[in-house]
Amino acid sequence: MNVTKRLSQRRRYGFSALRPLVLRPSSRRHLCVQRIAGSLGAEIQDVDLNLLPENPGIAQEIREAILEHQVIFFRNQNLKPAAFLSFASHFGKPAEYPFVRGIDGFPEIIQVLKQEHETVNFGGIWHSDTSYFAEPPMGTLLLAKEVPPFGGDTMFANQYAAYEGLSEGLKRTLSSLNAVNTSAKADASKTREDRIRDSGNGAATTMLEATHPVVRTHPETGRKALYVSVAHTAHFEGWTEGESAPLLSFLFAHQIKPEFTCRFRWEVGSIAFWDNRCVQHYPVNDYHGYRRSMLRITLAGDKPR
Repeated sequence: MNVTKRLSQRRRYGFSALRPLVLRPSSRRHLCVQRIAGSLGAEIQDVDLNLLPENPGIAQEIREAILEHQVIFFRNQNLKPAAFLSFASHFGKPAEYPFVRGIDGFPEIIQVLKQEHETVNFGGIWHSDTSYFAEPPMGTLLLAKEVPPFGGDTMFANQYAAYEGLSEGLKRTLSSLNAVNTSAKADASKTREDRIRDSGNGAATTMLEATHPVVRTHPETGRKALYVSVAHTAHFEGWTEGESAPLLSFLFAHQIKPEFTCRFRWEVGSIAFWDNRCVQHYPVNDYHGYRRSMLRITLAGDKPR
């Protein structure tokens, strides 16, 4: 896709044509990229990620795609853990998750599992991953190993669009605010309990906390995104929880409006790769009685600014 067409699409979908594209488009195109929704999300078709080391130009195109679409998807990827880790490593440094042990031989890969008898799913609340880190991950990858016969989709929400959909007055108010993010909010903690019980590590009972701007600037695109979530944001810095609650409640509802979202239906071998700096996600818990198993890698990020 040439630059003129990309800028035209940005105008069509409400993105400013004045914002620079940080990466120059690759001169040769290898990938077929198909949008799946108006706000964010694209499926990359007809690529075997096992062959990525032999095709370095594809990694550049994938990076361009995630910056443009915020979350990208692949189908029919038969990746063993070592190959999955190798793929992720093209885009950043894999980081260990603090609460759950990695799978055997791969501490950076955790299993995201809901068993047949369980009723609570891992991470089953709208959130950006581990925003209670001083340096939250830049991206997250999920690889589907077992999926239910129906249900178990994951939803994603574009936080550029959420910010851009606010009034100018509220944008000014939020521009000076920081928010305290914690791993200990009750609704989010509950979604980790089953996995901590069977595969928790030594930090499983540790409370982590970090303060970040309510509106962060993406370090690669320069665009502004809302950076609060119902899972982890407790209150504004210098405000009480009671004082913070009305405005946070508005933001939590606003940032997941349907027009800001896309939805992905999993198959065995599907991969989702999202930009944690401008995307929230929500795994839908509508498949009680069935097993769903994913492998997850997070990529180290930087301090939000």
